[in-house]
Amino acid sequence: MSDDDQTLPADVLPDADLDGHTFDELAEYLDRGRTPRDPDIESSAACRLALSNMQRLRELSVDAMQRRADADPDRENAWIDGLLTTIRAEITSGRDVPVSHPDPRLRLVLTEAAVRNLIRRAGDSTGGIVMGRCTLTGDVSTPGTPITVDLTAAIAYGQVAEQTADRLRRRVVDVLTRHTELVIEQIDVRFDDVYVP
Repeated sequence: MSDDDQTLPADVLPDADLDGHTFDELAEYLDRGRTPRDPDIESSAACRLALSNMQRLRELSVDAMQRRADADPDRENAWIDGLLTTIRAEITSGRDVPVSHPDPRLRLVLTEAAVRNLIRRAGDSTGGIVMGRCTLTGDVSTPGTPITVDLTAAIAYGQVAEQTADRLRRRVVDVLTRHTELVIEQIDVRFDDVYVP
């Protein structure tokens, strides 16, 4: 896969309104190295999240995807399509996740998309996995309500699944405890693929 092949295919990601921008515009902006800086794009949380996910997909494209595509092109297309579907689903803001503030006149919230992005970054920095889907199950908008976090990921060949899942759970609990007030009842981890690091 060459550098020219890293642009996301237009037929896979349809135009989507992201604060007035489309995936094609964001892909071109990313191709330019986010220069010159576009304040309209950079000030949009939805655009920044889409750019972050697109960059992550491109980074995967450079190495792991090339090896996997050479080995099994049909399987690789399905894997890319799955990641793109996840990106489309996860850039929507979703529900509001309240954050308390000492001043009762202020209402602070994180979007569900922002929480998923926190989880994704925690997972990607765990080592030995590539994050897939992240779903928050339960009433995240009511403080104190227990929720379940459902995660999928690809695991590096040679990693022990149980230990890797435990490390991922600890990282997710840590990041959610630091940045949110969500009550985590359970974190379900499912490894749905294996990759060669």
